[in-house]
Amino acid sequence: MDIYRELFLMQQTYATLFSLANKIQVKGDKSLEILTSRQHMAMVAIAHLPEDDTTLNNIARKLGTTKQSVKQLITIMENKGFVNVVPSKKDKRAVNVKITKVGKMVLLNVAEKGIFFLEELFKNLSTEELETMWDLLKKLYRFDGEEQDGFEEEGTLKLDEDTNELQWSIMKEFERRRIQAING
Repeated sequence: MDIYRELFLMQQTYATLFSLANKIQVKGDKSLEILTSRQHMAMVAIAHLPEDDTTLNNIARKLGTTKQSVKQLITIMENKGFVNVVPSKKDKRAVNVKITKVGKMVLLNVAEKGIFFLEELFKNLSTEELETMWDLLKKLYRFDGEEQDGFEEEGTLKLDEDTNELQWSIMKEFERRRIQAING
């Protein structure tokens, strides 16, 4: 075992993850336009939590960040009319965050941009490489014994019926681009 090589690889992996996260956030912010990447992921976290469990703590847990950081994001989005903060029915000390009708429309608008941003981001990776990367990132996430509270289950956010055709056309275009990237 070359201990210096292992330390070097750990340092390089850490530095790459750190700079990659920043780069993805900057490019994502530019791509999404209306929302920042962090605001978008907060809304996705809300959409993946049961309606009465959209507390700041639960959103923070989903995002792997602090309650204070989420509070700042939510305040900005509330001021823009994308979310409402209401008292929790389960816990008198907590609040729940609800996505407004305007917020749903923003999410729908950003969905297409977000999907195509992901396609661009991962265009050089095969399905198998994506699966391996996801497995390795989940393993790395557990470095402190805490499991990631991910986004594997379906979201709970209900959109209007007339959005189905738009969603279908976005997915068809995504499929076309993915096939082109993989065969490319």
